[in-house]
Amino acid sequence: MKKLLSLLLVAFLVLVLAACGTADDENNTSAGDTDENATETEGTEATDENTEAEETVEIKVGATSVPHAEVLDEAKELLAAEGIELVIEEYQDYILPNQDLSNGELDANYFQHIPYLESQIAEFEYDFVNLGGIHVEPMGVYSTNITSVEDIPEGTEVIISRSVPDHGRILALFESQGLIKLDESVNKAEATIDDIVENELNLEFSPDVDAAVLPEMYEREEDALVAINTNYAIEAGLSPLDDSLFVEGADSPYVNVIAVRSEDENNEALLKLVEVLQSEEIQNFISETYNGEVVAVGGEN
Repeated sequence: MKKLLSLLLVAFLVLVLAACGTADDENNTSAGDTDENATETEGTEATDENTEAEETVEIKVGATSVPHAEVLDEAKELLAAEGIELVIEEYQDYILPNQDLSNGELDANYFQHIPYLESQIAEFEYDFVNLGGIHVEPMGVYSTNITSVEDIPEGTEVIISRSVPDHGRILALFESQGLIKLDESVNKAEATIDDIVENELNLEFSPDVDAAVLPEMYEREEDALVAINTNYAIEAGLSPLDDSLFVEGADSPYVNVIAVRSEDENNEALLKLVEVLQSEEIQNFISETYNGEVVAVGGEN
């Protein structure tokens, strides 16, 4: 009888141990499956993130606030649809955007017209190219007290920026009003004050301030004439069409362009940037937003 009980006890222990082993196996298998599934999920998420990162290209573009940064901001959504994330770096001067483009802090800039770009390349040996024209900002001449060209007094001071590439443009504008005459042998775009050969009113041209300060000079020097770049005029609440004494026509050759380093001349994302800015949608935005104060050119450069 004792022998039988011993055998039954042994059999019971075997069954218990077998049951425990099966439970452990199931738990281990379940845990293994969970880990495996988690790994697969993490792998899928990582793949998705990598794919998204590969599909999105970031470009950083330097621009003056008005109208350039505003135009770029309008183009952001169109570029995002093309897999391009546009980062806009705003500037308040004409020197740093080219310096930062040259040293690689920017991928492109959008603030300058062609003569200024060419003068900067010549002066600083920048390795830049013009990737395409977007708009023209007609230069205007303003005065607080002088209300017509016929009423300009003799000896009036004419305040212009110290930016030499703008001098020929301003002088040509004064010549178009019959106020001065330039040496015919000189390219008007390159003309300087020294190239004035006739000046019946003895206008005194003062190229002593930064372009950004010109609206302030307009407010301060009430009896002067002040030639103000349109972007700074608009920022100061001045309308080139309504507030200027006279202004360039829409046929101005001073087209504002996208500039890039020569090595990026065929960069697909930057070419797409130009394509979007020259698109009908953005060109219409420029025309409708600025009411002729900024003239869309659709790629004329």
